[in-house]
Amino acid sequence: MFDKVELSVSPYDTAWVAMVPSPYSSQTPHFPQCLNWLLENQSHDGSWGLPHLHPLLIKDALSSTLACVLALKRWGVGEEQRDKGVRFIASKFSSANDEKQHSPIGFDIIFPGMIEYAKELDLNLPLGQSDIDSLLQKRDLKLKEVFWGNNSKSRKAYLAYSSEGMRKLQDWEMVMKYQMKNGSLFNSPSTTAAALSHLKNDGCLNYLRSLLDKFGDAVPTLYPFDVYARLCLVDNLQRLGIDRHFITEIGNVLDETYRFWLQREEEIFSDTATCAMAFRILRLNGYDISSAPLAQFSEDNQYYFKFGQDFKDMGAALELFRASEVIIHPDDKVLEKQNSWSSDFLKQGLSNSSIHGDRLDIYITQEVQHALRFPYHANLDRIANRRNIEHYNVDSTRILKTAYRSPHICNKDFLKLAVEDFNSCQSIHQNELKQLERWIVEKRLDKLKFARQKLAYCYFSAAATIFSPEQSEARLCWAKNGVLTTVVDDFFDIGGSEAELLNLIQLVEKWDIDVAMDCCSEQVEIVFSALHSTISEIGVKALAWQARNVTSHIIDIWLNLLRSMLQEAEWGSKKSTPTVDEYMTNAYVSFALGPIVLPTLYFLGPKLSDEVVESPEYHKLYKLMSSCGRLLNDIHSFKRESMEGKANALSLHMLHGNGVITEEQAITEMKGLAKRHRRELQRLVLQEKGSTVPRICKDLFWKMSKVLHTFYERDDGFTSNDMLCVVKSIIYEPIVLSEF
Repeated sequence: MFDKVELSVSPYDTAWVAMVPSPYSSQTPHFPQCLNWLLENQSHDGSWGLPHLHPLLIKDALSSTLACVLALKRWGVGEEQRDKGVRFIASKFSSANDEKQHSPIGFDIIFPGMIEYAKELDLNLPLGQSDIDSLLQKRDLKLKEVFWGNNSKSRKAYLAYSSEGMRKLQDWEMVMKYQMKNGSLFNSPSTTAAALSHLKNDGCLNYLRSLLDKFGDAVPTLYPFDVYARLCLVDNLQRLGIDRHFITEIGNVLDETYRFWLQREEEIFSDTATCAMAFRILRLNGYDISSAPLAQFSEDNQYYFKFGQDFKDMGAALELFRASEVIIHPDDKVLEKQNSWSSDFLKQGLSNSSIHGDRLDIYITQEVQHALRFPYHANLDRIANRRNIEHYNVDSTRILKTAYRSPHICNKDFLKLAVEDFNSCQSIHQNELKQLERWIVEKRLDKLKFARQKLAYCYFSAAATIFSPEQSEARLCWAKNGVLTTVVDDFFDIGGSEAELLNLIQLVEKWDIDVAMDCCSEQVEIVFSALHSTISEIGVKALAWQARNVTSHIIDIWLNLLRSMLQEAEWGSKKSTPTVDEYMTNAYVSFALGPIVLPTLYFLGPKLSDEVVESPEYHKLYKLMSSCGRLLNDIHSFKRESMEGKANALSLHMLHGNGVITEEQAITEMKGLAKRHRRELQRLVLQEKGSTVPRICKDLFWKMSKVLHTFYERDDGFTSNDMLCVVKSIIYEPIVLSEF
């Protein structure tokens, strides 16, 4: 599938190509092979079009069938086929005025134009005059709307795209301004054929010839299509969570797309969805590209939205919105603007009463709802994978001037693989969770009455981000340290006395001690023993991955956390007030992500030398991730911690603001700071030039950031009941789809 792109041919466009007259005689077709194809490919019911067409695409069938009948009549062939086609049109004609039916782009102009052409050809269509008048009236209103609309660029493009329906009304000189480098008009065979029928143009002729050389005796409704199709393929695999099975193939597609991007290939830059998808996928995969080309797809230039309405526009706007979420530079005005207006456009589309509630657009509606509700930076991989699997549209039907299909857009085989992969991984996750439950009992952590029991959450955050079978050791390391940081946090917060806190730190500093003699209490003994045995176990396992001893580094990570927690405890006991800088310098460490993320990096595959672990890049990734998390936490826990007299970024910001800064202002500023940290973190993760930390390791910092944004999106994740359902869906509930 990666090598050859499959695309359905279009009877509608083939009919218009068949109507192009020979340059030597206006009485013979230039492309008789297209005419023969029409004669041989009529459906049993007399229509032309895709097989098994959706019942709400009758307008498409009417448009395709009338175009084919006109082509046959134009050259005086296929009387039997024409008669069958006319009977089909007569039987379904009421649908032409049915507002519930989906309209192909330009239908309100093109279909009435074809009816007028039928009259010129003396083709008898047994249609009611009132129905015809209704269509012509609707066309005149549409033309008036287009002619007098505010957006002149969009208006001209819409009229040019609908050229076959405009006929004698068309300004062909204006139309040819839209000719592309490949000779086509809008990559549309029907528009190009209509222009060639009125004008002798070598570019149009060569484009149509190239299509017939590639596709045989019929043409698709758009071409070229390859870049978009392959990007859809990559996007599908990533969204379903099975892209790791196609690493080489995806890499080849992205390298080729990047070459096209650098060469400013028209196939990418002339289409909204293709350009936006290429930008998003390339940037997220580490390719250094600018957002500047997206500026052309502006709010003021909706020509780029395929001239249509409803779900056709929604798909292109959705791609722009997704692209606009990948902001990594603080002054990226292009993406900021795109994000603002595309989100407004999508929200308006969702509230538009003309959106139909059927399977053709229910999927795009769901995707838009999910994109707006779950921003990219707060959308955990496995949650998104499950949602995409359950709402996957196996019907690849899309519609421009006519309906078309491609297995690269939607593919049932991919869905089947995704379901099997998800359930297989889930069974592994369930076994790992049982192993962790036994570990908690073995370490006697369940005996600590002060400690919150958050194993499910801790393991969920691992399984939802690093989910593949070969990453088992990484998940277990993440989850165990997550449980231990929760225990230690509660110990410093409410469970331990000052003497016990100091004792615990001293024990970790000494490390090799006599537990029975040196622990001042049973609580300290349980906590230290769990830390000692788990860190030692992780160190031994990491030795096999890293070919060097990293235990001392893991101990240092834990010591930094314990000392930072002690500092916070001392601020509280002494009633001292740190500055905001003093607080944040300590607080990003005390937020306790270090012991969770940093040791896990040793189990991802790459060997990490001391130089990498001690590099400024490594530390900055850690600091940005942790600072962002701390700010999110402090925003949500502000009221509670203020009542408890605890230091908090918001309260300190207000306090040191000399009473000038209000709570609302402080929250706004802290949210802005967290956003800047998040974007800077993503920039570092995606940056390849000059980077020493392997990409798979950098990704883990970003994945933890997504965990934090997910947990704090509405409430403190450790107290939100909503998260319980999500945890169950990832760890306990297999996916069962009716198709299988």
